[in-house]
Amino acid sequence: MTLATGGAASAKILVLDDNPIIQRTMYFALRDQGYAVLLSGEIGAALKIIREQPLDLILLDLNFTLDAAVGSTSMRDGFWVLDWVQRLDEAKHTRVIIISGDPPEKSKAHAMASGAAAYLHKPVDKSELLATVSMVLAQRGPEAALPSVVRLRVSA
Repeated sequence: MTLATGGAASAKILVLDDNPIIQRTMYFALRDQGYAVLLSGEIGAALKIIREQPLDLILLDLNFTLDAAVGSTSMRDGFWVLDWVQRLDEAKHTRVIIISGDPPEKSKAHAMASGAAAYLHKPVDKSELLATVSMVLAQRGPEAALPSVVRLRVSA
């Protein structure tokens, strides 16, 4: 697992892709725009990050090699992660952009129907990446920026 941060934290973004070249390319593009960027190439390590740190956005690859850190021999892919993120209270305001080398006709409709905010086809053009990230972050409602509040009712 590689973790890196940089930039003025206008938004915190996790890049979850098992290709280190794609990780680094996205890291520098996003960091240069002032985003705080976390990197992970393993689903197990990314799940820990998602549980423990508030994120604004996840850039999520669909296809991964087997992840020994999860302790499973079953294949977990980006669709599994997307479903898991949507069910997790800690990530309820986290948006997900799918990044995939699969032919778009194979996975784009499924990704969007599964709750992805956007879909980018690899190789991703830097200007398309930055425009999509900016658009998706701008679509967050004002409640996404506010912490959750628990109200207690006290009976007399």
